[in-house]
Amino acid sequence: MADVLITGGTIITMDPLRSVIADGAVAIEADRIIAVGSREEVVKSHSATTVIDARQKVVLPGLIDTHGHAGHGLVKTLGGGYSDVWARSADKIYAEFTTEEFWYAESLLTNLERLKFGVTCGLTFFGGGTMVMRSDDPGFGDRHCEALSQVGIREFLVVGASNPPYPRNYTIWGDSGPSNRSVSFEDQLATTETLINRWHTQASGRLQVAVMHPVYKPGARTGEKSSLEIIKSQAKAARSLSKKHDLLFTQDGHSRGTVQFAHQELDILGPDALLSHSTGLTDEEIRICAETGTVIVHNPSSAASYVARCPVPELIEAGVTVTLGSDGTAPDRSYDMFRHMFQCMRHHRAHYRDANYMPPGKVLEMVTIDAARGLGMEGEIGSIEKGKKADLILIDMFKPHLYPFDMPVHRVVNFANGNDVDTVMVDGVILMEHRKVFSVDETKALQMAQRESDLMLDRSGFQALTEIPEGFWGRARLPERWLP
Repeated sequence: MADVLITGGTIITMDPLRSVIADGAVAIEADRIIAVGSREEVVKSHSATTVIDARQKVVLPGLIDTHGHAGHGLVKTLGGGYSDVWARSADKIYAEFTTEEFWYAESLLTNLERLKFGVTCGLTFFGGGTMVMRSDDPGFGDRHCEALSQVGIREFLVVGASNPPYPRNYTIWGDSGPSNRSVSFEDQLATTETLINRWHTQASGRLQVAVMHPVYKPGARTGEKSSLEIIKSQAKAARSLSKKHDLLFTQDGHSRGTVQFAHQELDILGPDALLSHSTGLTDEEIRICAETGTVIVHNPSSAASYVARCPVPELIEAGVTVTLGSDGTAPDRSYDMFRHMFQCMRHHRAHYRDANYMPPGKVLEMVTIDAARGLGMEGEIGSIEKGKKADLILIDMFKPHLYPFDMPVHRVVNFANGNDVDTVMVDGVILMEHRKVFSVDETKALQMAQRESDLMLDRSGFQALTEIPEGFWGRARLPERWLP
Protein backbone atom coordinates (compact mmCIF):
# COMPACT_ATOMS: atom_id res chain seq x y z
CA MET A 1 0.00 0.00 0.00
CA ALA A 2 1.54 3.30 -1.09
CA ASP A 3 0.82 6.67 0.47
CA VAL A 4 0.58 8.64 -2.79
CA LEU A 5 -0.02 7.51 -6.35
CA ILE A 6 0.49 9.94 -9.25
CA THR A 7 -1.19 8.57 -12.37
CA GLY A 8 -1.70 9.43 -16.02
CA GLY A 9 1.02 12.04 -16.43
CA THR A 10 3.93 12.23 -18.82
CA ILE A 11 6.97 11.52 -16.66
CA ILE A 12 10.30 13.11 -17.59
CA THR A 13 12.36 10.94 -15.28
CA MET A 14 15.91 12.31 -15.79
CA ASP A 15 17.07 8.76 -14.99
CA PRO A 16 20.32 7.45 -16.56
CA LEU A 17 18.45 6.60 -19.78
CA ARG A 18 16.58 9.94 -19.69
CA SER A 19 13.36 7.95 -20.00
CA VAL A 20 10.17 9.82 -20.86
CA ILE A 21 7.07 7.81 -19.97
CA ALA A 22 3.73 8.76 -21.55
CA ASP A 23 0.68 7.83 -19.45
CA GLY A 24 2.95 6.96 -16.54
CA ALA A 25 2.62 6.60 -12.80
CA VAL A 26 4.72 7.11 -9.68
CA ALA A 27 4.08 5.35 -6.37
CA ILE A 28 5.36 6.93 -3.16
CA GLU A 29 5.67 5.51 0.33
CA ALA A 30 6.64 7.90 3.13
CA ASP A 31 9.42 10.07 1.64
CA ARG A 32 10.57 7.66 -1.09
CA ILE A 33 9.60 6.66 -4.61
CA ILE A 34 8.79 2.95 -4.63
CA ALA A 35 7.75 2.51 -8.27
CA VAL A 36 7.96 4.36 -11.60
CA GLY A 37 6.59 3.11 -14.90
CA SER A 38 3.56 2.93 -17.12
CA ARG A 39 0.24 3.65 -15.45
CA GLU A 40 -1.00 0.16 -16.22
CA GLU A 41 1.89 -1.65 -14.54
CA VAL A 42 2.23 0.65 -11.50
CA VAL A 43 -1.49 0.84 -10.72
CA LYS A 44 -1.78 -2.95 -11.08
CA SER A 45 0.70 -3.49 -8.23
CA HIS A 46 0.12 -0.40 -6.06
CA SER A 47 -2.86 1.30 -4.47
CA ALA A 48 -2.71 4.43 -2.32
CA THR A 49 -4.67 6.52 0.14
CA THR A 50 -4.00 9.65 -1.96
CA VAL A 51 -4.25 9.56 -5.76
CA ILE A 52 -3.20 12.52 -7.89
CA ASP A 53 -4.63 12.67 -11.40
CA ALA A 54 -1.75 13.89 -13.59
CA ARG A 55 -3.48 13.69 -16.96
CA GLN A 56 -2.52 16.62 -19.21
CA LYS A 57 0.42 17.27 -16.89
CA VAL A 58 4.14 16.64 -17.00
CA VAL A 59 5.79 15.11 -13.93
CA LEU A 60 9.35 16.29 -13.31
CA PRO A 61 11.92 16.01 -10.55
CA GLY A 62 11.81 19.14 -8.41
CA LEU A 63 13.98 21.89 -9.86
CA ILE A 64 17.26 22.79 -8.13
CA ASP A 65 18.60 26.35 -7.96
CA THR A 66 22.28 26.29 -6.98
CA HIS A 67 22.73 30.02 -6.41
CA GLY A 68 20.48 32.53 -4.66
CA HIS A 69 20.70 35.18 -1.94
CA ALA A 70 18.79 35.66 1.29
CA GLY A 71 17.85 39.29 1.91
CA HIS A 72 17.43 40.21 -1.74
CA GLY A 73 13.71 39.46 -1.76
CA LEU A 74 12.91 42.61 0.23
CA VAL A 75 15.25 44.91 -1.73
CA LYS A 76 15.02 43.42 -5.21
CA THR A 77 14.26 46.54 -7.28
CA LEU A 78 15.67 49.34 -5.12
CA GLY A 79 17.46 51.85 -7.28
CA GLY A 80 15.07 51.58 -10.20
CA GLY A 81 17.34 49.68 -12.56
CA TYR A 82 20.79 50.76 -11.41
CA SER A 83 22.65 47.55 -10.66
CA ASP A 84 25.54 49.24 -8.83
CA VAL A 85 23.21 51.43 -6.75
CA TRP A 86 21.14 48.38 -5.88
CA ALA A 87 24.21 46.38 -4.82
CA ARG A 88 25.59 49.17 -2.64
CA SER A 89 22.23 49.85 -1.03
CA ALA A 90 21.70 46.14 -0.28
CA ASP A 91 25.17 46.00 1.27
CA LYS A 92 24.39 48.93 3.55
CA ILE A 93 20.87 47.75 4.39
CA TYR A 94 21.98 44.26 5.45
CA ALA A 95 24.74 45.56 7.70
CA GLU A 96 22.96 48.54 9.24
CA PHE A 97 19.17 48.44 8.90
CA THR A 98 17.88 44.87 9.27
CA THR A 99 16.39 43.02 12.22
CA GLU A 100 15.83 39.34 12.85
CA GLU A 101 12.21 39.80 11.72
CA PHE A 102 13.43 41.19 8.39
CA TRP A 103 15.32 37.96 7.72
CA TYR A 104 12.37 35.81 8.84
CA ALA A 105 9.89 37.64 6.57
CA GLU A 106 12.31 37.62 3.64
CA SER A 107 12.89 33.88 4.02
CA LEU A 108 9.16 33.19 4.06
CA LEU A 109 8.68 35.30 0.95
CA THR A 110 11.52 33.96 -1.18
CA ASN A 111 11.15 30.32 -0.23
CA LEU A 112 7.45 30.63 -0.98
CA GLU A 113 8.44 32.07 -4.38
CA ARG A 114 10.76 29.14 -5.00
CA LEU A 115 8.08 26.66 -3.96
CA LYS A 116 5.48 28.15 -6.30
CA PHE A 117 7.98 28.07 -9.17
CA GLY A 118 8.71 24.36 -8.61
CA VAL A 119 12.13 24.80 -6.97
CA THR A 120 12.32 22.07 -4.34
CA CYS A 121 15.97 22.66 -3.41
CA GLY A 122 17.98 25.86 -3.38
CA LEU A 123 21.43 27.01 -2.36
CA THR A 124 21.21 30.39 -0.61
CA PHE A 125 23.94 32.80 0.42
CA PHE A 126 22.93 34.43 3.69
CA GLY A 127 23.30 37.98 2.45
CA GLY A 128 25.24 39.42 -0.43
CA GLY A 129 27.67 36.58 -0.96
CA THR A 130 30.55 38.75 -2.10
CA MET A 131 29.14 41.70 -0.17
CA VAL A 132 27.80 41.70 3.40
CA MET A 133 27.01 38.35 4.99
CA ARG A 134 24.92 38.75 8.13
CA SER A 135 27.35 36.56 10.08
CA ASP A 136 27.75 38.81 13.12
CA ASP A 137 25.07 37.05 15.19
CA PRO A 138 23.49 33.59 14.73
CA GLY A 139 20.04 34.97 15.60
CA PHE A 140 19.61 36.31 12.08
CA GLY A 141 20.37 32.92 10.54
CA ASP A 142 18.09 31.23 13.07
CA ARG A 143 15.12 33.24 11.90
CA HIS A 144 15.84 32.50 8.25
CA CYS A 145 16.01 28.78 9.00
CA GLU A 146 12.79 28.83 11.02
CA ALA A 147 10.90 30.32 8.08
CA LEU A 148 12.51 27.93 5.61
CA SER A 149 11.48 25.00 7.78
CA GLN A 150 7.87 26.16 7.70
CA VAL A 151 7.78 26.44 3.91
CA GLY A 152 9.18 22.91 3.63
CA ILE A 153 11.54 22.95 0.65
CA ARG A 154 15.20 21.93 0.80
CA GLU A 155 18.01 24.41 1.21
CA PHE A 156 21.75 24.68 1.53
CA LEU A 157 22.22 27.82 3.64
CA VAL A 158 25.61 29.35 2.86
CA VAL A 159 27.27 31.22 5.72
CA GLY A 160 30.73 32.70 6.11
CA ALA A 161 32.72 35.90 6.22
CA SER A 162 31.90 39.05 4.29
CA ASN A 163 34.39 40.63 1.95
CA PRO A 164 37.40 42.29 3.61
CA PRO A 165 38.61 44.56 5.10
CA TYR A 166 38.01 43.31 8.65
CA PRO A 167 36.70 44.09 11.16
CA ARG A 168 33.29 44.96 9.70
CA ASN A 169 30.77 47.18 11.41
CA TYR A 170 27.20 46.03 11.95
CA THR A 171 24.15 47.64 13.57
CA ILE A 172 21.81 45.88 15.97
CA TRP A 173 18.29 47.29 16.30
CA GLY A 174 16.84 46.76 19.79
CA ASP A 175 13.95 48.19 21.75
CA SER A 176 16.13 51.12 22.84
CA GLY A 177 17.32 51.85 19.30
CA PRO A 178 20.38 50.96 17.22
CA SER A 179 23.78 49.97 18.60
CA ASN A 180 26.99 49.32 16.71
CA ARG A 181 29.13 46.20 16.73
CA SER A 182 32.58 45.59 15.26
CA VAL A 183 33.01 42.03 13.97
CA SER A 184 36.25 40.31 13.04
CA PHE A 185 36.85 37.55 10.50
CA GLU A 186 37.18 35.11 13.41
CA ASP A 187 33.83 36.29 14.84
CA GLN A 188 32.09 35.60 11.54
CA LEU A 189 33.62 32.15 11.31
CA ALA A 190 32.45 31.43 14.87
CA THR A 191 28.89 32.43 13.91
CA THR A 192 29.14 30.12 10.92
CA GLU A 193 30.07 27.18 13.11
CA THR A 194 27.26 27.98 15.55
CA LEU A 195 24.73 27.84 12.71
CA ILE A 196 26.27 24.60 11.46
CA ASN A 197 25.83 23.02 14.88
CA ARG A 198 22.26 24.30 15.24
CA TRP A 199 20.83 23.70 11.79
CA HIS A 200 22.83 21.32 9.60
CA THR A 201 20.65 18.30 8.75
CA GLN A 202 17.81 19.73 10.82
CA ALA A 203 14.29 20.58 9.58
CA SER A 204 13.54 16.92 8.79
CA GLY A 205 16.86 16.67 6.97
CA ARG A 206 15.82 19.26 4.39
CA LEU A 207 18.17 21.97 5.64
CA GLN A 208 21.93 21.79 5.30
CA VAL A 209 24.59 24.42 5.90
CA ALA A 210 27.45 25.22 3.53
CA VAL A 211 30.54 27.36 4.10
CA MET A 212 31.58 30.26 1.91
CA HIS A 213 34.68 32.41 1.63
CA PRO A 214 35.11 35.59 -0.42
CA VAL A 215 36.76 35.36 -3.82
CA TYR A 216 40.24 36.90 -3.75
CA LYS A 217 42.46 38.15 -6.52
CA PRO A 218 46.19 38.80 -6.14
CA GLY A 219 46.60 42.10 -4.31
CA ALA A 220 43.15 41.92 -2.70
CA ARG A 221 42.53 44.33 0.17
CA THR A 222 42.41 42.62 3.57
CA GLY A 223 42.98 45.62 5.82
CA GLU A 224 46.10 47.41 7.00
CA LYS A 225 48.19 44.22 6.88
CA SER A 226 47.35 43.26 3.32
CA SER A 227 49.39 40.23 2.35
CA LEU A 228 49.16 36.90 0.60
CA GLU A 229 49.82 35.23 3.97
CA ILE A 230 46.65 36.76 5.46
CA ILE A 231 44.60 35.73 2.44
CA LYS A 232 45.92 32.17 2.67
CA SER A 233 45.35 31.98 6.41
CA GLN A 234 41.72 33.10 6.18
CA ALA A 235 40.93 30.91 3.18
CA LYS A 236 42.50 27.92 4.93
CA ALA A 237 40.42 28.58 8.06
CA ALA A 238 37.16 28.69 6.09
CA ARG A 239 38.04 25.64 4.02
CA SER A 240 39.10 23.71 7.12
CA LEU A 241 35.72 24.47 8.69
CA SER A 242 33.91 23.00 5.69
CA LYS A 243 36.06 19.88 5.78
CA LYS A 244 35.74 19.52 9.56
CA HIS A 245 31.96 19.22 9.22
CA ASP A 246 31.99 17.55 5.78
CA LEU A 247 30.10 20.43 4.18
CA LEU A 248 29.96 22.00 0.76
CA PHE A 249 32.30 24.93 0.18
CA THR A 250 31.28 27.69 -2.19
CA GLN A 251 32.38 31.07 -3.49
CA ASP A 252 30.43 33.77 -5.29
CA GLY A 253 31.96 35.91 -8.03
CA HIS A 254 34.75 34.08 -9.81
CA SER A 255 36.16 35.59 -12.99
CA ARG A 256 39.27 35.28 -15.15
CA GLY A 257 42.33 34.50 -13.02
CA THR A 258 40.58 33.84 -9.71
CA VAL A 259 40.11 30.11 -10.24
CA GLN A 260 43.81 29.63 -10.94
CA PHE A 261 44.64 31.75 -7.86
CA ALA A 262 42.23 29.71 -5.69
CA HIS A 263 43.87 26.50 -6.86
CA GLN A 264 47.56 27.36 -6.97
CA GLU A 265 47.81 29.82 -4.08
CA LEU A 266 44.94 28.84 -1.76
CA ASP A 267 44.43 25.12 -2.52
CA ILE A 268 40.69 25.28 -1.83
CA LEU A 269 39.16 23.56 -4.86
CA GLY A 270 37.74 20.04 -5.09
CA PRO A 271 34.57 18.05 -5.86
CA ASP A 272 32.89 19.52 -2.78
CA ALA A 273 33.53 23.10 -4.01
CA LEU A 274 31.03 25.14 -6.05
CA LEU A 275 32.25 28.28 -7.82
CA SER A 276 29.60 30.73 -8.98
CA HIS A 277 29.66 32.91 -12.11
CA SER A 278 33.15 31.86 -13.26
CA THR A 279 33.12 34.22 -16.21
CA GLY A 280 35.96 34.66 -18.68
CA LEU A 281 37.83 31.54 -17.55
CA THR A 282 41.04 30.65 -19.34
CA ASP A 283 41.71 27.26 -20.91
CA GLU A 284 44.01 26.52 -17.98
CA GLU A 285 41.25 27.30 -15.49
CA ILE A 286 38.85 25.00 -17.33
CA ARG A 287 41.50 22.29 -17.08
CA ILE A 288 41.90 22.97 -13.33
CA CYS A 289 38.16 22.60 -12.76
CA ALA A 290 38.12 19.29 -14.61
CA GLU A 291 41.23 18.01 -12.84
CA THR A 292 40.00 18.91 -9.33
CA GLY A 293 36.35 17.95 -9.90
CA THR A 294 35.27 21.46 -8.94
CA VAL A 295 31.64 22.31 -9.77
CA ILE A 296 30.74 25.48 -11.69
CA VAL A 297 27.46 27.32 -11.08
CA HIS A 298 26.37 29.24 -14.17
CA ASN A 299 24.21 32.34 -13.64
CA PRO A 300 23.18 33.40 -17.15
CA SER A 301 20.72 36.08 -15.98
CA SER A 302 23.13 37.84 -13.61
CA ALA A 303 24.80 41.21 -14.19
CA ALA A 304 28.18 39.43 -14.31
CA SER A 305 27.10 37.64 -17.48
CA TYR A 306 26.83 40.98 -19.29
CA VAL A 307 30.53 41.64 -18.73
CA ALA A 308 31.95 38.24 -19.64
CA ARG A 309 30.71 34.75 -20.48
CA CYS A 310 30.97 31.65 -18.38
CA PRO A 311 32.37 29.11 -20.90
CA VAL A 312 29.66 26.54 -20.20
CA PRO A 313 29.92 24.45 -23.40
CA GLU A 314 33.70 24.30 -23.03
CA LEU A 315 33.43 23.28 -19.37
CA ILE A 316 30.88 20.56 -20.13
CA GLU A 317 33.01 19.19 -22.96
CA ALA A 318 35.98 19.09 -20.56
CA GLY A 319 33.94 16.93 -18.15
CA VAL A 320 33.11 19.60 -15.56
CA THR A 321 29.75 19.46 -13.77
CA VAL A 322 27.96 22.73 -14.52
CA THR A 323 24.74 23.65 -12.73
CA LEU A 324 22.33 26.54 -13.15
CA GLY A 325 21.65 29.29 -10.62
CA SER A 326 19.16 32.13 -10.56
CA ASP A 327 21.38 34.55 -8.61
CA GLY A 328 18.00 35.70 -7.37
CA THR A 329 16.30 37.66 -6.44
CA ALA A 330 17.66 40.89 -7.87
CA PRO A 331 16.61 43.93 -9.90
CA ASP A 332 15.90 41.93 -13.07
CA ARG A 333 15.65 38.29 -12.05
CA SER A 334 13.39 36.02 -10.05
CA TYR A 335 13.63 32.41 -8.84
CA ASP A 336 11.86 31.16 -11.98
CA MET A 337 14.32 28.51 -13.21
CA PHE A 338 12.41 28.08 -16.47
CA ARG A 339 13.37 31.66 -17.26
CA HIS A 340 17.01 30.96 -16.49
CA MET A 341 17.05 27.81 -18.62
CA PHE A 342 15.78 29.89 -21.52
CA GLN A 343 18.36 32.59 -20.82
CA CYS A 344 21.14 30.00 -20.71
CA MET A 345 20.27 28.70 -24.16
CA ARG A 346 20.05 32.19 -25.66
CA HIS A 347 23.25 33.40 -23.98
CA HIS A 348 25.54 30.77 -25.48
CA ARG A 349 23.80 30.49 -28.83
CA ALA A 350 24.23 34.24 -29.29
CA HIS A 351 27.91 33.98 -28.39
CA TYR A 352 28.57 31.25 -30.95
CA ARG A 353 25.94 32.47 -33.41
CA ASP A 354 24.81 28.87 -33.52
CA ALA A 355 21.37 27.61 -32.43
CA ASN A 356 22.71 24.09 -31.85
CA TYR A 357 24.44 25.01 -28.61
CA MET A 358 22.90 24.14 -25.23
CA PRO A 359 20.09 21.76 -26.27
CA PRO A 360 16.92 21.80 -24.11
CA GLY A 361 17.78 18.41 -22.61
CA LYS A 362 21.17 19.63 -21.39
CA VAL A 363 19.81 22.72 -19.66
CA LEU A 364 17.11 20.62 -18.01
CA GLU A 365 19.87 18.36 -16.68
CA MET A 366 21.56 21.46 -15.24
CA VAL A 367 18.57 22.15 -12.95
CA THR A 368 17.89 18.51 -12.03
CA ILE A 369 20.37 15.64 -12.06
CA ASP A 370 23.50 17.72 -12.74
CA ALA A 371 22.55 20.11 -9.95
CA ALA A 372 21.96 17.19 -7.59
CA ARG A 373 25.41 15.86 -8.49
CA GLY A 374 26.95 19.27 -7.86
CA LEU A 375 25.40 19.32 -4.38
CA GLY A 376 26.53 15.76 -3.66
CA MET A 377 22.91 14.56 -3.58
CA GLU A 378 22.56 12.67 -6.87
CA GLY A 379 21.75 9.51 -4.89
CA GLU A 380 18.77 11.23 -3.26
CA ILE A 381 17.25 13.83 -5.61
CA GLY A 382 17.46 15.12 -9.17
CA SER A 383 15.60 12.32 -10.96
CA ILE A 384 12.46 10.21 -10.62
CA GLU A 385 13.77 6.77 -9.78
CA LYS A 386 12.85 4.00 -7.39
CA GLY A 387 14.50 4.54 -4.01
CA LYS A 388 15.05 8.27 -4.41
CA LYS A 389 13.40 11.03 -2.41
CA ALA A 390 9.91 11.96 -3.55
CA ASP A 391 10.71 15.52 -4.63
CA LEU A 392 8.39 16.02 -7.60
CA ILE A 393 6.57 18.76 -9.46
CA LEU A 394 3.62 18.63 -11.85
CA ILE A 395 3.37 21.11 -14.71
CA ASP A 396 -0.08 21.90 -16.09
CA MET A 397 0.30 21.54 -19.86
CA PHE A 398 -3.33 22.26 -20.75
CA LYS A 399 -2.58 25.82 -21.79
CA PRO A 400 -2.30 27.58 -25.15
CA HIS A 401 1.43 28.27 -24.86
CA LEU A 402 2.17 24.61 -24.06
CA TYR A 403 -0.07 22.88 -26.60
CA PRO A 404 -0.14 20.70 -28.69
CA PHE A 405 0.86 18.18 -26.06
CA ASP A 406 3.77 16.53 -27.84
CA MET A 407 7.56 16.82 -27.56
CA PRO A 408 7.16 17.38 -23.80
CA VAL A 409 10.82 18.10 -22.99
CA HIS A 410 10.95 20.79 -25.66
CA ARG A 411 7.62 22.25 -24.53
CA VAL A 412 8.67 22.41 -20.89
CA VAL A 413 12.11 23.95 -21.42
CA ASN A 414 11.25 26.33 -24.25
CA PHE A 415 7.76 27.48 -23.31
CA ALA A 416 6.85 26.77 -19.67
CA ASN A 417 7.29 29.25 -16.84
CA GLY A 418 7.15 29.01 -13.07
CA ASN A 419 3.45 29.85 -12.95
CA ASP A 420 2.67 26.66 -14.89
CA VAL A 421 3.74 24.56 -11.89
CA ASP A 422 0.56 23.01 -10.50
CA THR A 423 1.74 20.69 -7.71
CA VAL A 424 4.89 20.44 -5.61
CA MET A 425 5.96 17.58 -3.35
CA VAL A 426 9.05 17.34 -1.14
CA ASP A 427 9.90 14.22 0.87
CA GLY A 428 6.54 12.80 -0.19
CA VAL A 429 4.69 15.72 1.41
CA ILE A 430 2.37 17.70 -0.87
CA LEU A 431 3.31 21.33 -0.25
CA MET A 432 1.22 22.80 -3.07
CA GLU A 433 -1.61 21.46 -5.20
CA HIS A 434 -3.49 23.35 -7.94
CA ARG A 435 -1.34 26.38 -7.00
CA LYS A 436 -2.64 26.38 -3.41
CA VAL A 437 0.16 26.26 -0.83
CA PHE A 438 -0.54 24.14 2.26
CA SER A 439 2.62 24.64 4.31
CA VAL A 440 2.29 28.37 5.07
CA ASP A 441 -0.38 31.06 4.86
CA GLU A 442 0.53 32.88 1.65
CA THR A 443 -1.49 36.00 2.47
CA LYS A 444 0.15 36.44 5.86
CA ALA A 445 3.60 35.86 4.36
CA LEU A 446 3.04 38.62 1.80
CA GLN A 447 1.68 41.00 4.42
CA MET A 448 4.67 40.34 6.67
CA ALA A 449 7.08 40.96 3.79
CA GLN A 450 5.44 44.30 3.05
CA ARG A 451 5.57 45.35 6.71
CA GLU A 452 9.24 44.47 7.13
CA SER A 453 10.16 46.17 3.86
CA ASP A 454 8.41 49.36 4.98
CA LEU A 455 10.13 49.26 8.38
CA MET A 456 13.53 48.76 6.73
CA LEU A 457 12.95 51.76 4.46
CA ASP A 458 11.99 53.86 7.47
CA ARG A 459 15.17 52.86 9.31
CA SER A 460 17.44 53.42 6.30
CA GLY A 461 15.80 56.52 4.82
CA PHE A 462 16.16 54.90 1.38
CA GLN A 463 12.57 55.61 0.24
CA ALA A 464 13.94 57.64 -2.68
CA LEU A 465 15.35 54.39 -4.13
CA THR A 466 11.78 53.13 -4.66
CA GLU A 467 10.94 55.97 -7.04
CA ILE A 468 11.27 55.83 -10.82
CA PRO A 469 14.62 57.54 -11.52
CA GLU A 470 15.35 60.27 -14.01
CA GLY A 471 16.21 58.75 -17.37
CA PHE A 472 14.05 55.66 -16.81
CA TRP A 473 11.84 56.61 -19.76
CA GLY A 474 12.85 57.64 -23.25
CA ARG A 475 16.61 57.06 -23.01
CA ALA A 476 18.87 54.30 -24.32
CA ARG A 477 21.06 54.34 -21.19
CA LEU A 478 20.49 55.40 -17.61
CA PRO A 479 22.59 58.36 -16.43
CA GLU A 480 25.03 57.87 -13.53
CA ARG A 481 23.48 57.74 -10.08
CA TRP A 482 24.71 57.24 -6.54
CA LEU A 483 23.15 56.36 -3.22
CA PRO A 484 21.03 59.17 -1.70
